[in-house]
Amino acid sequence: MSIQVYVNFSGNCREAVEYYAKVFKTKEPKIMTYSEMPPDPDFVVPDETKDWVLHTSLDISGSTVMFSDVFPGMPLVVGNNISLTIITDDEAEIRDAFDQLKEEGRVDMELGETFWSKCYGSVEDKFGIIWQFDLDSGESF
Repeated sequence: MSIQVYVNFSGNCREAVEYYAKVFKTKEPKIMTYSEMPPDPDFVVPDETKDWVLHTSLDISGSTVMFSDVFPGMPLVVGNNISLTIITDDEAEIRDAFDQLKEEGRVDMELGETFWSKCYGSVEDKFGIIWQFDLDSGESF
């Protein structure tokens, strides 16, 4: 059993996922849109949102992260209730992704040494998603 993360957006999911695919050098995502849903009179998709993302996912550092736009008309509160954590033993990978995400984003904690990691940092990207990066020392705590 594993835990997978699901991140929701409100109309800009495609832009975010394509950006994350570039940052983390993943395969191009397969994207299912709301226009591909079978018709349902209880859930009519407005024409202007038919190209919104119903579902997609990326393999980021060995973990599946899933994404979608909320159903049109549903409220979405962007906040700090979720963060994604990348743990790897490749410091260059951490620095590359961190530097890309901080462009147009906000650094919460610059990459640096902490008491638990030789290289740790946190950044909120331009979509309001918080990413933590941690250099894996091989020790468990």
